[in-house]
Amino acid sequence: MTPGTPDQGLHEHLARLEASQLYRRRRIQEAPQGPHGVVEGRPVLSFCSNDYLGLAAHPEVAAALQSGAARWGVGSGAAHLVNGHSAAHHRLEEALAAFTGRPRALLFSTGYMANLGVITALAGRGDAVFEDRLNHASLLDAALLSRAKLTRYPHADSAGLERMLGRASARLIATDGVFSMDGDLAPLPALAASARKAGAWLMVDDAHGLGVLGRGGRGSVDHFGLGLDDVPILMGTLGKAFGTFGAFVAGSEALIETLIQGARSYIYTTATPPALATATLAAIAIAEREDWRREHLNALIARFREGAAQLGLTLSDSHTPIQPLPAGSAARALAWSHALERAGILVTAIRPPTVPEGTARLRITFSAAHSQTDVDRLLDALSGLSASDA
Repeated sequence: MTPGTPDQGLHEHLARLEASQLYRRRRIQEAPQGPHGVVEGRPVLSFCSNDYLGLAAHPEVAAALQSGAARWGVGSGAAHLVNGHSAAHHRLEEALAAFTGRPRALLFSTGYMANLGVITALAGRGDAVFEDRLNHASLLDAALLSRAKLTRYPHADSAGLERMLGRASARLIATDGVFSMDGDLAPLPALAASARKAGAWLMVDDAHGLGVLGRGGRGSVDHFGLGLDDVPILMGTLGKAFGTFGAFVAGSEALIETLIQGARSYIYTTATPPALATATLAAIAIAEREDWRREHLNALIARFREGAAQLGLTLSDSHTPIQPLPAGSAARALAWSHALERAGILVTAIRPPTVPEGTARLRITFSAAHSQTDVDRLLDALSGLSASDA
């Protein structure tokens, strides 16, 4: 038998993805991030961005980026531990520590790298890591990469976790604060109590909570009235509600120094551009002082949920900007997404492996930059969807 080309197996794999409605395609954006954009030459109303506070194209943030580039140039030139840690980076870390109410913060290039860095630095072979079954992929991948024993507890089931902890010695418990595909909140007070009882770290990935929940947008940990002793490790991203790019970890002096010395995804990567740090400082200031953004966002969410109920649509139990509309099959989720796109509305179909088999959905997200008219237009388009589409 003549062997095939090296790419033959790849082509077959891609064909299987296409046939099972799991193939993913990129769309080319032709306008700045915002609800009203242009995708491949066509105007669209978008409900699939994580720009929750509408800061990604904010004039003050853009001006700060420009002034930062004029002051610092474009690239950082090196890793933080070589020659890439600028005064702009340092000021941002200090601001993030103050914002989260923690002694120190440490910048990472992405949320994925932050989660990899934390878990691989703190846990290893022979340790036990417990994670919510619906955690973000980066948290799950980090535990696997650490070579620790990973145990996944049922989603948001603190009692189930407690039973599991009774049979094992835990090093670390990790959870999303707001779950990225479901929009619900982790039961952080109960998880904090379980972690204290087990003598384990509790790590919260608050990528989708910071800026949105809590006092001045301080996130899900603040929303529950918890502090450093309850949640020793807080990870947040800067490319969602804050509208820029990057991530950070906030915690104790000892934690941050340990990560500087041992987090490989921090040590062995180039620092983000200093100009981004300058832009993020401006975004945090806006997010903290302009409570109207969160108030307007909450009003939009309430309007959508009320309208969806009137249409007989079944929504997940979420009161955050993430509002999933369950479709079940990948084919139905795609059909709904394509129908909305024909109406000029962009909503992404979320399919396996991002979500479990049989739980495909439309992931509808809201921004403070949306208007009530935008929400009404979405509801009108949703009213035309057929439950039988497949």
